[in-house]
Amino acid sequence: MNTYKVAFVSLGCAKNLVNTEQMMALCRDAGHTVTADAEGADVAVLNTCGFIDSAKSEAIDHILELAELKNQGVLGKLLVTGCLSQRYRDELMEDMPEVDGILGTGSYTDIVPAIEAVMEGDQPTFFGNIDDTIEDGARMVSTPGYTAYLKIAEGCDNRCSYCIIPYLRGRYRSRTMESLLAEARELADRGVKELIVIAQDITRYGIDLYHKRMLGELLRELCRLPFHWVRLHYLYPDELDDALIDVIASEPKILRYIDIPLQHINDGILKAMNRRGSKAEIVDLLDKLRERLPGLVLRTSLICGLPGEGEAEFEELCDFLRSAGIERAGIFQFSPEEGTPAAAMENQVEGDVAARRVELLVDLQSRVMDDFNARRMGETLEVLCEGFDPDMGCYAGRSYADSPDVDGKVYFTAAGVVSAGEFVQVRITGAEDGDLMGEIEED
Repeated sequence: MNTYKVAFVSLGCAKNLVNTEQMMALCRDAGHTVTADAEGADVAVLNTCGFIDSAKSEAIDHILELAELKNQGVLGKLLVTGCLSQRYRDELMEDMPEVDGILGTGSYTDIVPAIEAVMEGDQPTFFGNIDDTIEDGARMVSTPGYTAYLKIAEGCDNRCSYCIIPYLRGRYRSRTMESLLAEARELADRGVKELIVIAQDITRYGIDLYHKRMLGELLRELCRLPFHWVRLHYLYPDELDDALIDVIASEPKILRYIDIPLQHINDGILKAMNRRGSKAEIVDLLDKLRERLPGLVLRTSLICGLPGEGEAEFEELCDFLRSAGIERAGIFQFSPEEGTPAAAMENQVEGDVAARRVELLVDLQSRVMDDFNARRMGETLEVLCEGFDPDMGCYAGRSYADSPDVDGKVYFTAAGVVSAGEFVQVRITGAEDGDLMGEIEED
């Protein structure tokens, strides 16, 4: 078999990144050279996101950039994988001749035969069953050596009215406990110190395989491994029960940082979103979490402009954000994704109105975050050093309150050398644009 230089570009969420890492490992094990630089590569593999309009635009921009490298003669072939190709299979091949082949979300394990086919002059289109359960295999972990993601499930069964993910990723499929713990042990043996547990909804883990929620049991097993931090992303609010809170409260390795996508707070909008639970239940849950987990930092995502959202519903969302004091929030404008129930709803909100609401909510959230950071002045925080930042002229890292790529940084000075991946104590002395400034506490 011929061997090739294969470049990988991964877009979108961390869950997509894990699929990219798995494709990289398959190519490496087949004898190909894996690189992040498309220039000089025989094949570029672009793993795309197709969740909302902005993600689609980003993916298309990357396709055109890689196509230009082909035109310049410094890139051979272009394969497009992931959510965009799953969603727009026919359109990609018809409207973008720059693309030499495509793979759907159910076919990332076909990457090696796809590369062989495209290099032989074919136009491979591989689309496996998106509901198939495939035990995830080896990965070429592309995150820094001290941090890695553990994807515990694929797909989603929640069927939120605005969301295209179940149509692109299939039904919810938990991975077996045995496979997850084997992968986690391998990551720990490699020196990973921060394990980030992810899925579309980690709270549902195990229901399909074991007929009961198993996240708590999985977390207890993970905490027996030599990780320093275990971080949780994407917990559905109505599945976050007392038993799971007990596990989080009793395991020191599990960070007091919880990502709970709430999306809205108005009962009517929540119902239109096909979200389970009510405003009262959400408020009670957040109060319980604050009480049981001292120092808790919450992250959420919120959507402005769903059909039927009037000024009163938006004001209710603003009031909630002020009163709840959620420290981290991603604010998104509703995107009417074709094929979803919400796209066909009446009372669509004008785009400029929704965009303005996003601006107002972002401004409000920035003030909430500034107040949170102001209260941290003088505190000493444990910080995971990520190396020296030459632009800032000091070291950069993250505290328990900061997840990679979505939250801010802690910049700090030190008298000596601090290695990336080292945990240090930093006294906070200032804040700027959501980031914290400090100085290392010397022994």
